[in-house]
Amino acid sequence: MRTVLRGLALACHPGPTVAVTALVTAVAWSAGRSPAGCLLVAATILTGHLSIGWSNDAIDAARDTIVNRRDKPVVRGLVSRRTLAIGAGVMLVITVPVSLANGFAAGLVHLGFVACAWAYNLGLKSTVVSWLPYAVAFGGLPSFVTLGTARVWAPWWATAAGALLGIGAHLANVVPDLADDLATGVRGWPQRLGRYARLVAPLPLAAATGLLVIAPAGPIGAVAWVALAVVAALLAVILVWRNAPFLVTIAIAAVSIVSLVLRGHALV
Repeated sequence: MRTVLRGLALACHPGPTVAVTALVTAVAWSAGRSPAGCLLVAATILTGHLSIGWSNDAIDAARDTIVNRRDKPVVRGLVSRRTLAIGAGVMLVITVPVSLANGFAAGLVHLGFVACAWAYNLGLKSTVVSWLPYAVAFGGLPSFVTLGTARVWAPWWATAAGALLGIGAHLANVVPDLADDLATGVRGWPQRLGRYARLVAPLPLAAATGLLVIAPAGPIGAVAWVALAVVAALLAVILVWRNAPFLVTIAIAAVSIVSLVLRGHALV
């Protein structure tokens, strides 16, 4: 049982699951959600992401085995494909009432997020529009927060920034696995970009940061100017140093996320 639980924990893609859950919860807190409301937001995002991560590994089990992905619990024998599929289905069922507990409109927005992710797992990841589910899903997250907090849709700049963050997240997630994906016939947008995907990845993240700093009403504070300066410096590093570590892109993503949290009060 301990081995299976470990396999389930690893197969849920713990990094993105924890990161997105923490981000959306932090934005909800910044937007004025109550402590109980923030806990509900965390439970909503977590259950949705568990269904997404487990379905991803269940669907990709055969492909991961072909390229001997030792970072995958199914390949290592920690958990079976059937267990992951059952777990994904259970979490998909649970996330429906948990999502709707945030309010009908907010719940539908989050369920749309989950539907986009499942569509990606089920086949859109191998198409030229593999970026689209990420853009639509992440673009809706600010409205999930605002609809659950103040029953209003998020402003356009938050939606656009969320979509850009989603596209950047898609590229950042795929770039490390390009070789394995190509070996098993996955031909999504990043795979078609090939070696240029690493250079393109920071651009939507930087654009998201710019929107979050400049678009909201009110003066641009010192922290916001620092965020823009940091992103500009990191982009310069990537342009000058073509073999810059991918951690530079992750750093730009971190600045974007901090900017979104800091602008949470402007969402409602």
